[in-house]
Amino acid sequence: MSLRALHTLIAIAQYGSFVRAAEAVHLTQSAVSLHIKSLEETFNATLFDRSRRLPVLTEAGHVAVERAREIVALYDGIAAEIGGDNELRGRLKIGAIHTALASTLPAALAALSAEHPHVRINVASGMSAELAVRVEAGELDVAITTEPVRPHPYGLVSTTLYEEGFWIIAPGSLAGQDFRQLLQQQPFIRFDRRAWAGRTIEQELRRMRLRVLTSMELDSQEAIIQMVSSGLGVAVIPLSSHNLAQLGHLDIQPFGSPQKIRRVVLLEREDRPLARLAAALAQAVQRHAPAR
Repeated sequence: MSLRALHTLIAIAQYGSFVRAAEAVHLTQSAVSLHIKSLEETFNATLFDRSRRLPVLTEAGHVAVERAREIVALYDGIAAEIGGDNELRGRLKIGAIHTALASTLPAALAALSAEHPHVRINVASGMSAELAVRVEAGELDVAITTEPVRPHPYGLVSTTLYEEGFWIIAPGSLAGQDFRQLLQQQPFIRFDRRAWAGRTIEQELRRMRLRVLTSMELDSQEAIIQMVSSGLGVAVIPLSSHNLAQLGHLDIQPFGSPQKIRRVVLLEREDRPLARLAAALAQAVQRHAPAR
């Protein structure tokens, strides 16, 4: 049994087919099949039901995948554990929402790399819900996301990094209008409801019984700001104090009563295989986080 074979098993469980798993782990399909055959011989059990069009995990297969994830997580954590008291080593696979990538994270990663030069960092972007699934599956070690909104994967724990308020933004020409007028009478540019921030906005609109005239639904905060700046509608987005200072040309009002707040958090699996690396990242982000 090899560690690479366990990675292959995890990939098949995650992607649902031998073909897609082969692409993910950069092997041929025949090599993937050989890995699974080797594991089945080692465990003396059938891991997949191959009678269907796509492979389906057997009961033994589910157990094997769960234990494989534990073994891979333990292996990945060895380098971090055997360094000196203050020296961290190893690789940390990080997912991050776009707003963190465009604000706090670059400076935090630079500080982390300077303080712990033996830590290797990989970064991927995405929406909070997608990143949470990737952490749960073991594809990412940690993710910087909005605080989870149901439905969300179980088996994850979070550490609060910083907070941002939700704000109504409108073209400067509409300054002075009541927030209800703005939201109900102007074209509304939605924050994508697949994102957890978008779900929070939608829930608050329903609670306030506000019907909006949706004209766009975008997953980029920067794009939404540009659309509003061009006079194409109004929007609700999360903003830090740094963001607010740059938007003096817009009319800005708090959203919600009391104002809705989103927490940006660091998500990890409950077993926390890379706890020391994750804690160092969290501390770096907190040090460079903008005031609310």
